[in-house]
Amino acid sequence: MRKPLSEEKITALHGAGGELMNRLVAELRELFPLRAAGEVGLDDLDDGASLSLPQGEVVVTTDSHVVKPLSFPGGDIGKLAASGTVNDLAVMGARPVAMTLGLIIEEGFPISELKKFLSSLAEVLREVGAALVTGDTKVMGKGEMDGLVMNTTGIGVAERIIRDSGLRPGNKIIITGPVGDHGMAVLAAREGIPVEGEIKSDVSPIWPLVERALSIGGVTAMKDPTRGGLAAALNEMARKSGVGITLREEEIPVRPEVRGLAELLGISPLNLACEGRAVIGVSPDRAE
Repeated sequence: MRKPLSEEKITALHGAGGELMNRLVAELRELFPLRAAGEVGLDDLDDGASLSLPQGEVVVTTDSHVVKPLSFPGGDIGKLAASGTVNDLAVMGARPVAMTLGLIIEEGFPISELKKFLSSLAEVLREVGAALVTGDTKVMGKGEMDGLVMNTTGIGVAERIIRDSGLRPGNKIIITGPVGDHGMAVLAAREGIPVEGEIKSDVSPIWPLVERALSIGGVTAMKDPTRGGLAAALNEMARKSGVGITLREEEIPVRPEVRGLAELLGISPLNLACEGRAVIGVSPDRAE
């Protein structure tokens, strides 16, 4: 009697294109309610997908996602991959429409864990109304990699492109929530650092919030403060825009738990990655 797929582990045959791979793909794709954004979608298992896009500027982004541990307080690699892709589109002013997904999986990886991470990814796509339209699966030998890598490409459509180089003299800077949560949550989980209180990753899709900001108007520039955190994002925006930025550090939101642990470790919360925040430059008359 064949074991349920959720009780199995990934083998080399799951990436070899035969019956086992077909069975795996068939079960995993059912996790995604939206599987097409055009005539050819995920269910067709063709060599690619087609997209029927609304009018506007098409925005494309791609990223590879690795994190250790794969699950951390507030999220996991699936939520991180989907949110990171959606957020890269959002800060360029693009509504997420479709995403592709490439999986590189270590032999022996539990399929139940894989399904859990893909369920997290699917939930983010459901939240923003984007479809998973095509994908790929590869299996590496035991010990040749560390568990799981996800590669994504996101496709969105923007009425007006927002650049990170659009800051102008007199603009105000808005950060949409406390900074450093994600970086500190992952660091503490990876290193086994005891935490007083609760530090959870902020990983989440920012498109709903960005969409509201765009509807209000006055947005001149945007960036998501991922690698290098808020400090790196602001430096890059200032350099590209040819302006200087004056910060009032006491007005930058940092949770007490994050600030306390950062001080203990000798690092700045402003250099810690965020995965659910936007840095928005706005005209002063629209800042409030």
